[in-house]
Amino acid sequence: MAFSKYCFLLSMIIMLSLDVCLAARYLLDTPAAPPPALGLPTIPSLPKATLPPLPSVPTLPTTTLPPLPTQPTLPKSTLPPLPSTQVPTLPTMPTVPKVITLPPLPATPLPTIPTTIPSIPNIPTIPFFSPPPSN
Repeated sequence: MAFSKYCFLLSMIIMLSLDVCLAARYLLDTPAAPPPALGLPTIPSLPKATLPPLPSVPTLPTTTLPPLPTQPTLPKSTLPPLPSTQVPTLPTMPTVPKVITLPPLPATPLPTIPTTIPSIPNIPTIPFFSPPPSN
């Protein structure tokens, strides 16, 4: 089922690409387009609109505001004392044994990197398609 779906999609893509190719070919075969019969009409310029002057802002009378009332003071609040309870003591931590030091690793030399490339030996060739010997 999936194969037929993909096959159908592939055939649709090929068909559409052929249509586009043929359409491009027909466009190339058509003669040059004739000049336009009528030109575009000119748009008349609109008259400039004049706006009336803005009215002047009237002056407002200045008023004095009454003073703000004084803010009342809040009474000082006192918190009740905390109950005196004994804080339990933490248990003592056990002592950690001393870490044993490991012996140093043996000093092994690093392998050396060769600086020259060895030559490749010649491999004998086997005649693969040789003509048969003549009589």
